[in-house]
Amino acid sequence: MSPADDAGDERWPVELLLKRAEKRLDIRFDDGTRFELPAEYLRVESPSAEVQGHGPGQKTLVAGRAHVGIMALEPVGHYAVRIQFDDLHDTGIYTWRYLYELGSDYPARWQRYLDALAAQGLSREPKGR
Repeated sequence: MSPADDAGDERWPVELLLKRAEKRLDIRFDDGTRFELPAEYLRVESPSAEVQGHGPGQKTLVAGRAHVGIMALEPVGHYAVRIQFDDLHDTGIYTWRYLYELGSDYPARWQRYLDALAAQGLSREPKGR
């Protein structure tokens, strides 16, 4: 990782578009890269301590969020956005670098998530559905 990567200032969003009906966040960066990030993916990969834990190996597997939506986006300085989900989770601060990472790594991360759910006998669907 270069010093610019470490500083998180190499890629800046030029457009964030909340698509409530589609339950996703579309984001375009200044390098031309575009991502369409599903709300469920953003929720289960939240950078919050509730999901990530407080140290290595403490990540919590979040199940039952197949229908989660995004209620609002709140800017955090010039470096991040807080996402308010309709399951009332709102403690994750998504830096531009983390959003870029989530977009770039989406296929592999999503498959790991699906594999982990299956391994633990959990579902994307909320309990009772």
